[in-house]
Amino acid sequence: MGWDRLDAVRKSPERLIVGLMSGTSHDGVDAALVRIRGEGPRSRVSLIGHTHLVYEAPFRERIGRAFSGGTEDVCRLNAELGEVFARAVLKCLSEAGIPAGDAAAVASHGQTLFHAPPVPGHPGSTLQVGDAAVLAERTGIPVLSDFRPRDMAAGGQGAPLVPYADWILFHEPDKTSAVQNLGGIANVTVVTPDVEEVTAFDTGPGNALIDEIARIATNGREPCDWDGETARKGKVNARIAEEILEHPYFRVPPPKSTGRETFGAAFAGRLMEMNAGRPVEDLLAAVTVATADSIVHAYRDFIQTAHRIDRVILCGGGVRNKFLVRLLREGLRGLPVVLTDDLGIPAEAKEAVSFAILGNELLAGNPANLPRVTGARHPVLLGKITLP
Repeated sequence: MGWDRLDAVRKSPERLIVGLMSGTSHDGVDAALVRIRGEGPRSRVSLIGHTHLVYEAPFRERIGRAFSGGTEDVCRLNAELGEVFARAVLKCLSEAGIPAGDAAAVASHGQTLFHAPPVPGHPGSTLQVGDAAVLAERTGIPVLSDFRPRDMAAGGQGAPLVPYADWILFHEPDKTSAVQNLGGIANVTVVTPDVEEVTAFDTGPGNALIDEIARIATNGREPCDWDGETARKGKVNARIAEEILEHPYFRVPPPKSTGRETFGAAFAGRLMEMNAGRPVEDLLAAVTVATADSIVHAYRDFIQTAHRIDRVILCGGGVRNKFLVRLLREGLRGLPVVLTDDLGIPAEAKEAVSFAILGNELLAGNPANLPRVTGARHPVLLGKITLP
């Protein structure tokens, strides 16, 4: 029965797909119900519904510990996240009034625990958890998952993967846009009229350092700096911001990707130790300024040297940090800055929508990585299929 259903889904000209995203901020999971007509450049994408499930503080802490945890921690979290993801899918479908049997697939990014881009002498590797078998069993829907490893097997960074989806969503025949995601890690896609000219890379930290310092400073009571209010009240110490920007990652040319392994709890902890006794609002102000400057410098050094940007489109949870967005607007002066909300996609839903698009391409049998972006040797199909 599973194969028959999959065959019917693959032949359908229109598919309802639930995209799932649990990002590097590990504060919750977003489920986006998407209707996709067609495939490839002819895809027409409509967002039907969006649900966000917040992770309770103890569960967030368990995910945080799993970043450097043992095999038992990772094993148990894999199954439990599958259960949480299933609840998010069923809630999203229920709120939209869509029976689970009408969904063609769930496209789940999973929760990244570790991401190691390839370096000389070592192949790249990456690990996302959230058991696809549990997800398929609980929902009765085919699950598409584990999108990153195939690109890495072909020599790529395994990231960023959403540039193809960004092009589907935002390309225009006479305009070049920079789609800037402000997740735990910030990444940018330069969406050109021609998909073959698209470039993208991780610019560095997005919310990761800000969130970690807020968590450490409040003993876990606050998962982030809400609206950037604490940072906004602080005094910016230029030395701290400059020391962050001296990290060698910022000077590496694309293709490149990074993660919490570089800009996560360990980095934030060192900043806290080196600035012990300094008011937390001052430290958050410096880190937020450095985050914004790292993005602005990436545009100056790696994007605007080759592209004329007509607009910047912001997405991801970081768009709710008003202080960070204000700094970006000031740093990117002269460039119109809009949110995906202004274009019909809530900023928090956009990455989940992107993985629904990548899932649609897997069902259609189309490669969806962009070797120019990831550094892979050739285009590949992304993802694995788990049948209910």
